Amino acid sequence: MPAKLQWNQHSGYRVESAKGFDVIECERCGFKHIIPIPSTKELEEAYQHEYYTREKPLYLERHREDLDWWNLVYAERYEVLENFLSEDRRRMLDVGSGPGFFLLHGKNRGWQVKGIEPSVQAAEHSYGLGLDVINDFFSEESAALFGRFDAVNMSDVLEHIPEPASILSLVYDQLDEGGLVCISVPNDFNPFQLVLRDQMGFKPWWVAPPHHINYFDFESLSKLIQRCGFEVVHTEATFPIDMFLLMGDNYIGDDGIGRICHARRKQFEMNLYRGGMSKVKSELYEKIACVGLGREVVIFGRKR
Repeated sequence: MPAKLQWNQHSGYRVESAKGFDVIECERCGFKHIIPIPSTKELEEAYQHEYYTREKPLYLERHREDLDWWNLVYAERYEVLENFLSEDRRRMLDVGSGPGFFLLHGKNRGWQVKGIEPSVQAAEHSYGLGLDVINDFFSEESAALFGRFDAVNMSDVLEHIPEPASILSLVYDQLDEGGLVCISVPNDFNPFQLVLRDQMGFKPWWVAPPHHINYFDFESLSKLIQRCGFEVVHTEATFPIDMFLLMGDNYIGDDGIGRICHARRKQFEMNLYRGGMSKVKSELYEKIACVGLGREVVIFGRKR
């Protein structure tokens, strides 16, 4: 029986190691994360000045290239929110708003939108779109500057945060009664990934410290947001792109193959949209989530 690892108040069995960090199934937190956890100062420096230049240098360019597809993704997210909110509730805060395209889509739908984004480059891009975005980290101090909202979006944020529960508690306080949070995070250590690692010799490419601190699945994220005072009202996956690896298209470390696989995924989804089958796609991704698959976990929670 392997020994438990412990770091500060965190303890659990190791499930993976990479770059001098161990990933543990943390008993205190209820989800997997690395130890040691980087300091707040280290993370702030990385996300303010380095993330879009060193870690994701092509992110803005690729996002613009894929904008027609992204707008379909955004439309579906807003539609879920609108199905749960009355027509007079259209105030959106995007935490970690990136280049601002999600906010721009909401603004064009008639929402009142505001964002907060730590990256200087991404915030400046948002200013160029005419958006109301603050270049800062979402914290108790910055949250005090905002009003109240009907919905909060957090896309690919919680995996980077040292204390996800603390951030979700702040989100809870920003929402009016019955307000909604939409959270998407990578679905890591999923069944496809485990087959690729354990049976096919792939290294665990999804373990990416120090930027990716936390590793969620549908169960652990659902339990976390419920502990923070939310009721789960909708769950879905995104396209299970890992299956291309199972079929022999190895895009790990090969951007050319990666773009081809991504283009196929876009084509699949956009053809369903053009064929009037968006509802079928949504139901498919809800079913995929039930068996723990999909590249990302997407959960909508309502403030209790």
